[in-house]
Amino acid sequence: MSDNVKTTAPLGGNPTTARPTTAERTFRPEVQGLRALAVLMVAAYHIWLGRVSGGVDVFLLISAFLLTLSFTRKLENHKPLRLLQHWLHVFKRLLPAVVVVLLAVLTATWAFVPQSRWPDVLAEAWASLLYRQNWQLADSAVDYYAQDHSGASPLQHFWSLSVQGQVFILWPLIFGVVALLQPQLAKLFPGRKVMEHRQLLFMAFGLVFVASLVYSIDQTANNQAYAYFDTRTRLWEFALGSLLALALPYLKPGRRLRVFLGWAGLAAMLSCGLILTVDRSFPGFVALWPTLAAAAVIVAGQSNSRFGADRVLSSKPLVVVGNNSYALYLWHWPVLVFFLLVTETTSPNLLQGLGIMAVSMMLAVATTRYVEVPMRRWQWPDARSWRAAVVVVSCGALLALPMTAWQGAIAAESVAIADQPKELTPGAAALSPGFAGQPTPEAMIIPAPAAMNDEWADIDGLCTGANVPSDPLLQGCLQNNEPAVVTKRIVVLGDSHAQQYMAALGPIAKEHGWEVVTLLKGNCRFGADSPERTSECNDFNKASAAYVMEHKPDAVFTVASLTHVTAPFETEVPGYLEGIKPFTDAGIDVVGVRDNPRFSINMPECVQKKGPDSPDCNPPLEDSLAASSPLDDYVGKVDRLYLMDMSDFICEKGTCPAVVGNVYVYKDDNHLTKTYVQSMIPMFEERLLAATGWSER
Repeated sequence: MSDNVKTTAPLGGNPTTARPTTAERTFRPEVQGLRALAVLMVAAYHIWLGRVSGGVDVFLLISAFLLTLSFTRKLENHKPLRLLQHWLHVFKRLLPAVVVVLLAVLTATWAFVPQSRWPDVLAEAWASLLYRQNWQLADSAVDYYAQDHSGASPLQHFWSLSVQGQVFILWPLIFGVVALLQPQLAKLFPGRKVMEHRQLLFMAFGLVFVASLVYSIDQTANNQAYAYFDTRTRLWEFALGSLLALALPYLKPGRRLRVFLGWAGLAAMLSCGLILTVDRSFPGFVALWPTLAAAAVIVAGQSNSRFGADRVLSSKPLVVVGNNSYALYLWHWPVLVFFLLVTETTSPNLLQGLGIMAVSMMLAVATTRYVEVPMRRWQWPDARSWRAAVVVVSCGALLALPMTAWQGAIAAESVAIADQPKELTPGAAALSPGFAGQPTPEAMIIPAPAAMNDEWADIDGLCTGANVPSDPLLQGCLQNNEPAVVTKRIVVLGDSHAQQYMAALGPIAKEHGWEVVTLLKGNCRFGADSPERTSECNDFNKASAAYVMEHKPDAVFTVASLTHVTAPFETEVPGYLEGIKPFTDAGIDVVGVRDNPRFSINMPECVQKKGPDSPDCNPPLEDSLAASSPLDDYVGKVDRLYLMDMSDFICEKGTCPAVVGNVYVYKDDNHLTKTYVQSMIPMFEERLLAATGWSER
């Protein structure tokens, strides 16, 4: 994305010969203009539409197209490939701009991003530096299509650069294999006509294209969130660019056809994200649309017609943008994310978006002029491979040293927070009527911001033995380690709001010899079939109910109300009583606990930005829970239904605070932290046993 485009001419060679001759290197301004349009598409779609444009796919194709032209020219002119020298040159050219942007992002992260996000940003900075960001995002199943970018990672866009970096290593290896294979074939078959380099390359990249495209279609259909970032699902886009470069000398369309191909390709490329429903379908066969459109523009080349699309693509403004396209891609996303974060908006309007584009372009021009171009023109590293290696390592060290120091400081702070005396962080116990002391003001809030990702309540492991469900919908079944003597068997049904209470129910169960099995699905509260739920959720609940009726546990644990971000703030769970009645009719106890509040903001981040006493971090109780608990409406309607309300240990004095007893109550905008629920264990146990009477049995 960063160099002026110098390639072999598209019309080299004698049309009567089987092999095209290599033409002189010439500047292809239309390809540079194509780059410009691609990066402008990416930025515009990110800023205003929150959609995938297909521009990144065009970048991938162009990068392979230019790389293949260069290496094929070397092979056919019998020049050494010098792979190590090539790799060092490439990363010497690419890394400096990357390091500048990453340092700027880390500085802005320190200034504007809540502390709980720092570890994730640092991890992604390492991944971006090492060109493995795509795998980092794939493993965390990031939603690249989310239209609200205010909470997105400022380094999320580095995924495509990581894929390119990996291909910049892989592709020369393919050329190296072909360079070694071709003369060996000539020796094996003396006197026979042996395939030349270009023919072998056609075969190699043709195989990559077919294999990767088939894999991409399959993975996109079955696991799209992962497939979007998977290098293997993207290789066919690079292979298509390579096949185009290899075929270009044979493609000689007339002037009129060039004009048609140029405009048709441009129109298809620009309209891809508007016409196609690309969300959840990239990078399968749908990505053929933008890549083939770009290929048509490249084949059209210089039309020598005043009506050709190349006249527009070769215009000075687009060529200037193309010259800065690499840096513009690097800058536009973090500028957008930090703008939304600082202004606390979810999407920019037209004027704000133009400002983001202008700032990104100014930063891109400065980066190109003062970082990229000087590094590209610097001759000292190119004289010896070790010199280039020194430059590459130095660039990495310039970023690695401050990141290592920062991570060390975060780790030290986390240890200090965790090592505080327990009496300084009583959590929910601070709301107990008998609590005599008060939290010490000097105490640091727990858990440490860097530990917030570990605040999901957990359980010992997958279900085993007789507890393993036969229905594949329930394959995520978990259980605690079976006690030596099982005194009670409990099945937990519902979603993550049921899971969070495992931080209390799990330890209590171990103390009393209870076996606990969990059947949980995100955003799927347990109840009878309801049109208010997705079909997947209804199916999961049916399978969960069937499991309970088959295994006949002593009790079922559920969340019996449902909270919302906006009014009404709390309602009954759709079909709740109908869902649990078959259990109670079968003699199974059902425990229903009241839900906790949901908010429109991330509560720990509110504390980190504004302080625990800010009114924003202590919303009114009436804006969090119903004035009259929905659980009251269940009383007396179903036998063996035991109700629990822990809200007085979550909200106090008319507010629902983000911090209680120097403990974060929430890990995000609606889930209780594991640490806080653990601080509720004595009160939770007391109310559970009092509600059910289990201690008397």
